[in-house]
Amino acid sequence: MSQKRLIIFIPSIEGGGVEKNLFIISNFLTKKVDDISVISISRRFKNQFNKKIKFISPKLNFWDSLGRRKKFIVSLFLLLKEILKNRHLIVFCFQGNIYCTLLCKLMRIKIIVRSNSAPDGWSKNIFKYFCFKYIFKLADEIIVNSIDFKKKFKSKFNLKTICIYNPLNKKEIIKKSKIKPKYLFKKKKIYLINVARFTDQKDQITLLKAINIIKEKLNFCLLIVGYGKKKSFLLNYIQKNNLNKSVKILPYQHNPYNLIKLSDIFILTSIYEGLPNVLLEAQVLKKFIISSDCPTGPREILLNGKAGYLFKMRDYKNLAELIIKASKNINQTNKKAMVGYKNLHRFDYKVNLNKYYNIINRFL
Repeated sequence: MSQKRLIIFIPSIEGGGVEKNLFIISNFLTKKVDDISVISISRRFKNQFNKKIKFISPKLNFWDSLGRRKKFIVSLFLLLKEILKNRHLIVFCFQGNIYCTLLCKLMRIKIIVRSNSAPDGWSKNIFKYFCFKYIFKLADEIIVNSIDFKKKFKSKFNLKTICIYNPLNKKEIIKKSKIKPKYLFKKKKIYLINVARFTDQKDQITLLKAINIIKEKLNFCLLIVGYGKKKSFLLNYIQKNNLNKSVKILPYQHNPYNLIKLSDIFILTSIYEGLPNVLLEAQVLKKFIISSDCPTGPREILLNGKAGYLFKMRDYKNLAELIIKASKNINQTNKKAMVGYKNLHRFDYKVNLNKYYNIINRFL
């Protein structure tokens, strides 16, 4: 029997860490799988996929302005059309896992789901808890990207999962980091950087509160790089607390690596993650990291604090102390940064990509 068609389902592509993994994994699979399609509403990212991949999306860009749930509904309709055309396929879901799993099981289609963020972000919602506990287990395989994430799924929902670390393209990161950035870095300042979407999950307000404490104690510049609905909220805080001279908000960058490379300390303030890609990218560039000890990923990446500083989520006072500590202990921070760099073998590019293929191949 001929190899099944593979459909990758991701309704909304937004340019974050999940999407970086999406592009890497999808393009790698073109070497192994003959027929691959991507279903997404986000046409503007079409050129990020290998030309061998068929991109299934509404023709009008209007649809990309819709909210996530509406994108899910439209994408599910597109998936249903593909299933009705030819049922000889499997689905690899990157987003909208509950919706997609329900549709696939109703249509008796095999589905592999990749969960991207720890259950702590939604397990307090009773409806979501029910959905994840009883619908998620209908998936034929569930992939997570950290050991701690795997343990949480087991303890909270009694779900069996497979852990595959994010495949890290070190050569690409280093290559892009050498491109001169448009932003001008000044001498004699300590540069702090945060790269993330402006959302409640990423919690940049904790970083700004910490900066407000140390603004008279340190000659620094903080770069906050990203996009999102909380931008105005962050700008208002910066304005009210006279942080304009020391804090710069930069728009989303296709290549943030040159900014990370020229910075001194990378700071993550998330309240939950899966396995934050951006910490791995900072480690590739041998940057010192201060991160919230959020579920899941940072503690695993930073080797329980051996490769960076960890602070309690939302504890801006402790974060302020750690920024000062890091700036005064350069030798220690350099040593910790190198510990992180030397342990990146866990995220080997080819090894982890082949793990994805081996799972998918079982259903083809």
